Amino acid sequence: MSRLPPTPKRPPRPASPAALRDAIRAEALRLGFDAVAFAPADPGEDARQQRRERLAAFLAAGWQGDMGWLGDRTEARTDPRALWPKARTVVSVALNYAPAGDPLAVLARDDRGAISVYARGRDYHDVMKTKMKALGRHIWDTWRHDLKVFVDTAPVMEKPAAQLAGTGWQGKHTNLVSRRFGSWLLLGELLLSVELPPDPPEADHCGQCRACLDACPTNAFPAPYRLDARRCISYLTIEHEGPVDRALRPLLGNRVYGCDDCLAACPWNKFAQAARETALHARPDLDAPALAELASLDDAGFRRHFSHNAVKRMGRDRFARNVAYALGNSRAREAALPAIERLLGDASPLVRGAAVWALSRQAPALFAARRGAVTEDDATVRAEWSAPLAEEGA
Repeated sequence: MSRLPPTPKRPPRPASPAALRDAIRAEALRLGFDAVAFAPADPGEDARQQRRERLAAFLAAGWQGDMGWLGDRTEARTDPRALWPKARTVVSVALNYAPAGDPLAVLARDDRGAISVYARGRDYHDVMKTKMKALGRHIWDTWRHDLKVFVDTAPVMEKPAAQLAGTGWQGKHTNLVSRRFGSWLLLGELLLSVELPPDPPEADHCGQCRACLDACPTNAFPAPYRLDARRCISYLTIEHEGPVDRALRPLLGNRVYGCDDCLAACPWNKFAQAARETALHARPDLDAPALAELASLDDAGFRRHFSHNAVKRMGRDRFARNVAYALGNSRAREAALPAIERLLGDASPLVRGAAVWALSRQAPALFAARRGAVTEDDATVRAEWSAPLAEEGA
């Protein structure tokens, strides 16, 4: 009979909860996280009530748009213990993704597409999840504490949790702001079954500043700390499934995935250091990809081009819709027209409709000459052909 291998020696348990917290923090930093902080899983009744009221007001106003899932499991969104009753501590981890250069420089290049900084490399879900699972495995193997790992995959209010843990504060643009990393942090949470000493929460340091609010191209902030997603370019280009409202299309510019305007405007970014090159494996070819090349991608080509990238998760048709709007907004008309012609024959009605609008922007006479003879089965595309000419300065 073969003998079982000897049980490996486990490292000694830390002598106190504070020592355990410090050991977990050290391991998380070793794994490559840029910020690690601890908060109680129970945020307190005042915080729970504030979260409930804020979420209820957001949903009542309809600001969630197509994101109906935000109205599900609302109690779990306000209290991690409703998500997992054994939770006693929230470990808030963050990755810095601050760009080395001006993230908005691409907006001036009419023949190029603007992709949000966080999506110019490997899918952050994969990067964060790999690191967080390694941290969770280390905690279990070493101390045998139960835990749950979350990276934008469960109804956890990650920004309020990060503020309670002291990582930063939720700024007027509703994103997390850090005195060390500005507005450039990706967040994840790990729930622990053991109670650990918390870090002090972070105070709001926005003061009278409204740079992020004023930078928004679509006026998506009804008030400081309030976001109407239905006007947010990040929502419109990523989450929204149908045609974008005609009045908002010119304001998209050449943004084909997300928007960094409010983040880039934050004055606290002056303290941010550029992210380590290995953090998200940034791809130079996604800094300012040519719109014509993006328009040529069929479904298989799209999947290959954005393999292991966050853009792939949205699907090719929505992305091609965004590319068509960007072509319609381009001042490089002669270069844009061949790509628009290609998209006019696309198999997706969503893409064809966007291309019709782009044609009306770039070649009004050609659009007017064609629309009377167009044969189109889809009602939404027919409506685009019947619509008034797009306004040049909308």
